[in-house]
Amino acid sequence: MPKKRENIILKGIGVSSGIAIGRAHLIERGRVEVEERPIKKGQVEKEVTRFRRAVEQSKLQLQRVKEKLLKESAKEHVYIIDAHLLILEDKMLIDDTIKNIRERLIGAEGALKRHMHNLSMIFDRIEDEYLRARKSDIEQIGERILRNLVGKKHDGLSHIKEKVIIVAHDLTPSDTAQMKKDKILGFVTDIGGRTSHTSIVARSLEIPAVVGLDNVTQQIMPGDIIVLDGMTGVVIINPPKSVFKAYLERSQNYQYFEEELLRFKKLPAVTKDGHSVRLAGNIELPEEIPSLSEHGAEGIGLYRTEFLYMGKRLPVEEDHFETYRKLAEGVAPYSATIRTLDMGGDKMVSHIEWAEEINPAMGLRAIRFSLKEVELFQTQLRGILRASAYGKLKIMFPMISGMQELRQAKGILEEVRKELDSKGIAYDREMEVGIMMEIPSAAAIADILAREVDFFSIGTNDLIQYSLAIDRVNEHVAYLYEPLHPAIIRIIKGIVDSAHAAGIKVSMCGEMAGEPAYVPILLGLELDELSMNAPVIPWVKKIVRAMSASEAKKLLRDVMAFSTATEIEGRVREHMAELFPDEFVR
Repeated sequence: MPKKRENIILKGIGVSSGIAIGRAHLIERGRVEVEERPIKKGQVEKEVTRFRRAVEQSKLQLQRVKEKLLKESAKEHVYIIDAHLLILEDKMLIDDTIKNIRERLIGAEGALKRHMHNLSMIFDRIEDEYLRARKSDIEQIGERILRNLVGKKHDGLSHIKEKVIIVAHDLTPSDTAQMKKDKILGFVTDIGGRTSHTSIVARSLEIPAVVGLDNVTQQIMPGDIIVLDGMTGVVIINPPKSVFKAYLERSQNYQYFEEELLRFKKLPAVTKDGHSVRLAGNIELPEEIPSLSEHGAEGIGLYRTEFLYMGKRLPVEEDHFETYRKLAEGVAPYSATIRTLDMGGDKMVSHIEWAEEINPAMGLRAIRFSLKEVELFQTQLRGILRASAYGKLKIMFPMISGMQELRQAKGILEEVRKELDSKGIAYDREMEVGIMMEIPSAAAIADILAREVDFFSIGTNDLIQYSLAIDRVNEHVAYLYEPLHPAIIRIIKGIVDSAHAAGIKVSMCGEMAGEPAYVPILLGLELDELSMNAPVIPWVKKIVRAMSASEAKKLLRDVMAFSTATEIEGRVREHMAELFPDEFVR
């Protein structure tokens, strides 16, 4: 009998905070391995029928999950099941697989696998983390169809009766949505990313999770004791007693910390000397609004509209209107800022013919794409304007690089307004119009742009990438992605100062806004609003309420004298360790 391995430490991506300690329960659901099987012409229609039946079977399985969630009052996660059902209706998925069967004379399994491989390569070229994460949705649907084709059972999690940590190659959002917190302590997977739907559901259910561990299913045996740290992404297999006890204590402290944070969710984000900052949420679907409310968000600082374009067809005006109306009504009495389509170049959907580009990250994308595809842009603007009659909405144009683009976008918006006026259609005539500040050229002329808009929203993800000339998804240079780089702090300060000089407000909606350690610097920079993922909001509120604006400004003055991001990071974390010794280590 082989000796039991102990204290194996693995590092993945922590996607849902918390510490879980328990026995491993392996889900045997790796990829379905198939080979291309040649067929004769007379077998083509039989294979096409097999494929169509497998698709229909997949739909029925997801419909049953949806009905179960609705019965269990878990309707807040039904939208993700609907998203997978939409993928199963996708014309490209169906037609291209059937085309492979007919033209290549191969069986349904191989035809689907070939099509999924082509889609995978397309998604791998996408730079945007959120859209790249949609690859997992496509892969999960493909695997479900393959399982039905070869007759493999799709094991659910409902049969689990004891408290365990799930170990799997991957989990679908439908798996995660059905998890019971009293039975599933946490989960770890071979693949996945922070913005996959599975991770989003895990965060909303507050189930600790670590993904992207590569081959964790091959390293963990059923019954192994696992320690899972959803904050750091560390997973420990069969820890020694000393490590076990240390993490048990950390787990208890974290539970206490979480309970304590809930005290802050309904309190205002006001510093000790009376300076207030609005804390809002970043979301992609109206169904995420309850989570914002539960964590004390004051509205939506960034609503990403790209998901509307990922279905079986391009969205029509009514699709936009209904989605944004739900948003306006759901977030009341607060406001929601809607970012117009941020797609193009490296962010592709199947309904639009995309040009090949050498450097898509700096190509025809975001507002540039909208200004080229005016009809598509107008359709979205009409939907936003009409929905503004039902609540407080703001509109925001992404990737503005200069005044010409801004004036063109505003000109098209004005045309749509006049069109609605001529038809007597109601909309909010006072709706605020703003822009994303994420390109260095826009930051350089922030004082000029501020005269033309109602607000700025700083998108730090792209601003940092473009300013420091690094690809944040390239593992060779990812270490250079430094939010506290002296240049970044100076650029943000320039944007804020220009906005305030013009009498407009400025928010931050990039990942930097949701990093608790950076809150003192952001307070010192005098940002009016921070927008982040919902679970972080109570923590940020606690930090804001523990500080004074004057000490934040002093800290900012101190760090602006430093030359490197490392020095600044060290000083900031030292300051946070003094304020919160239990949460931050020097």
